[in-house]
Amino acid sequence: MSNDSITQMWEEFKKMNPNAPKSYEAWAFGDSKEMADELAALVIDGTKTATASNFLLYEENEPLPYVGLHNIILDGDGNAVAIAETTSVEIVPFDEVSAEHAYLEGEGDRTLKDWRDAHEEFFKKEFKAVGQEFHNKIPVVCERFEVIHKK
Repeated sequence: MSNDSITQMWEEFKKMNPNAPKSYEAWAFGDSKEMADELAALVIDGTKTATASNFLLYEENEPLPYVGLHNIILDGDGNAVAIAETTSVEIVPFDEVSAEHAYLEGEGDRTLKDWRDAHEEFFKKEFKAVGQEFHNKIPVVCERFEVIHKK
């Protein structure tokens, strides 16, 4: 991960926003360089304004996203490409994630069916790595965000 680009982007943002919070999270989407690049590009162009994560895989000491959280979005090489502020967080069962949320995630054809197919596959892979089973009632962290700064 290129910490220089993260620090540089945050310092640039703070100069323009003196009341910026002291902390932020820096992370990339997905589980591969290609996915991180593809989803970061969707964030930069404004297509992707939401994300979903597997609530059950948050570590005990790992904080959940919260409204007002500043996230530095990274590309597949770990370079900072944008800062997004979390605007809402909701935890819902997998089978109750809304069509609106699926659309806001901006992936695939943006339908709920496509979202469910892609996320079921992704969550199954995550669960397999820790010896757990996927089911349609797993809690999903549905997060919405707004890009507030980009390269």
